[in-house]
Amino acid sequence: MERKSSDDKKKDQQRRKPAGAAVLQDTVTNAIHRALFEEWAETGYSALRMERIASRAGVGKAALYRRSKSKFELVTEAVKSTATSITPIPDTGSFESDVAMLLRRMAATLRHSLVRRILPDLHAEHARSDELSELLECVTCDRRAQAMVMLDRAVERGELSEDTDRSMVLDMFIAPLYWHVVVQHRTVRSADIRRFTKLVLSVSN
Repeated sequence: MERKSSDDKKKDQQRRKPAGAAVLQDTVTNAIHRALFEEWAETGYSALRMERIASRAGVGKAALYRRSKSKFELVTEAVKSTATSITPIPDTGSFESDVAMLLRRMAATLRHSLVRRILPDLHAEHARSDELSELLECVTCDRRAQAMVMLDRAVERGELSEDTDRSMVLDMFIAPLYWHVVVQHRTVRSADIRRFTKLVLSVSN
């Protein structure tokens, strides 16, 4: 049997995927993020501890610190990866239908028990300290950029004017819902979605 040359062995090693501790498994990462959000909802941001997050996730501290070196780094990664995908932007072919569907999706997100407790704490922490300022600004810009695509499509279809105050429209997507669900702890009904949709449309015209 012909022996492999040292060059061949090196190529084989390069082709092999790393195994064991070298691989960051998605299931472990997801468990850590879930544990983070559960801890955050219970204790608030300031009381978060990496050891408790690892324990709740059922992983060793080594697995946690391979992904994030600090609480802030873990929170930043988890919030960014979740916030940009938690509420998909619709594309129904009609601006009014897009607005109604987006409002329904955002209402469902805001009703989630973890979101309902974490969001107020996130904004309160931001008011107390600048530590989370960059994270909040980044997430807000990303979400508004996603929703802006919906407005661009409406302009292309002739449903909205080029002069539409897009910043105001984006504000109206979330402001009434946030006040209704998070601040007032009220249930969102179909009539509310229709009312909020009309409000967005009135600002758009």
